[in-house]
Amino acid sequence: MKPTLLILAAGIGSRYGSLKQIDGLGPFGETIIDYSVYDAMRAGFGKVVFVIRKSIEDEFKDSFAGKFAGKIEVDYVLQELDNVPEGITYSSERTRPWGTGHAVMVAKDVIDTPFAMINADDFYGKEAFETIGNYLKKLQPDDPLFSMVGYKLENTLSENGFVSRGVCVTDAESNLVSVTERTKIGWAGNSIVYEDEGKEVSLPGNTIVSMNMFGFTPMIFGHIQRYFAEFISANKDNLRAELYIPSVVTRMMEENLITTRVLTSDSAWFGVTYKEDRPVVVNKIRELIDEGVYPEKLWD
Repeated sequence: MKPTLLILAAGIGSRYGSLKQIDGLGPFGETIIDYSVYDAMRAGFGKVVFVIRKSIEDEFKDSFAGKFAGKIEVDYVLQELDNVPEGITYSSERTRPWGTGHAVMVAKDVIDTPFAMINADDFYGKEAFETIGNYLKKLQPDDPLFSMVGYKLENTLSENGFVSRGVCVTDAESNLVSVTERTKIGWAGNSIVYEDEGKEVSLPGNTIVSMNMFGFTPMIFGHIQRYFAEFISANKDNLRAELYIPSVVTRMMEENLITTRVLTSDSAWFGVTYKEDRPVVVNKIRELIDEGVYPEKLWD
């Protein structure tokens, strides 16, 4: 059974200053999404699903539909404020969707295989897709076995500002025990620190962190809908509250519904959080092409 790739591409990109999902960074205008789909195809994925917003739908499809035609099955779903299960009500003052948990939930009708979830603006690397793809191929759609590709913290930092990362704790069998969100992580000289109640706390460079590359089976969808209904009820007056995927995974583990295997990668993650990250990403892609990891031109 070929797994599916779910790409979360509905973000606004306010810190980047433009629609970074379609920003050409490769030598022939390739986007990070192009490289992710290319890596997924050669890792054996059979379908890609994009979660997008209605306001970017035409521009997004114009950028990608022709490239992937005849190469891999493609589907699209819309993460809109009103794309919620029947019977759920919310404040009329709400203006933004409900986070990554909501983004995964809206794909429930178009995914029926084990699947990997990634962010559109993150470059995960060939090895990561091979690792999670091999794991997902062994699963059935109702298996309670999730996964996550973990990266070394030192391989995920931006040179242009602080980042937030999910710090992972695993057991002796490499199963995830917990994910703790740490904010304002960055370099302080030769050390990596994060801010906690106004104080700087050191983190080892080899700390394993989540970069939102998860592997799921379709059994997640029913539980997300349940959690989402409870989340909306509890946060109906909070106009900025969001349901995040790590919270969904944590709760499912707490309820003994799943185990989550942490699949580590030595790859260097990079992405375009800030506009200043753009030339860094362009250079890193160039280096990978020169090393033979990618062809000069991805698509004919």
